[in-house]
Amino acid sequence: MKLETVIWDLDGTLFNTYPAMGRAFQLAAADLGVDNVPIEYIISMARVSLDHCVESLSQRYGFVPDNLGDRFTHHYGQITPFDQPPFSGVKEVCDLILSRRGLNLIVTHRRAAGTERLLTTHEMVSLFADRVTADDGFANKPDPQSFLVMLEKHQLKKNETLAVGDRDIDVLAGQAAGLAACYFGEQPQGVKPELCVSDFSELITWLRSN
Repeated sequence: MKLETVIWDLDGTLFNTYPAMGRAFQLAAADLGVDNVPIEYIISMARVSLDHCVESLSQRYGFVPDNLGDRFTHHYGQITPFDQPPFSGVKEVCDLILSRRGLNLIVTHRRAAGTERLLTTHEMVSLFADRVTADDGFANKPDPQSFLVMLEKHQLKKNETLAVGDRDIDVLAGQAAGLAACYFGEQPQGVKPELCVSDFSELITWLRSN
């Protein structure tokens, strides 16, 4: 099997965005009268999606969701993409895939504008052939719908395509679509990916052997 295509998650996989999101939600909550919301809880909710985080925090602390969302948007907008860098080794993995005449694709719960802003700021737009964002309206992971759309659109072979993400839902979505999955981060708890890496240099080594 030779891997030709990687379908990437974005937040927490391509870019280290969760600390910025967590801080913005903390500031938003403080604006609405609740200080010191645990950042670990915020990040665990944001790892599903920003909309999920807004809904979860609002239910837990009695916020009006629209108010919390507005304050988050304000504070997150003050954090530049330069403070949300790509993880070390990401560009090298993408370059390796392109050198094989393969494709780098993105499936993310982030909205299109935020995705474009990160890619443009870090000069990474040209590395990716296509992307599915929250604005496309497909079912969220772990539903495999977005992956199946990408497979059909680009006529990809499942045994030559790898899903890469930092969450159990990324692994589950990729595997449900019939793909091998790579988990980026510490050892997962509830899933069994085909590959686990804590640094993308490990993924580069693995790709070169496949």
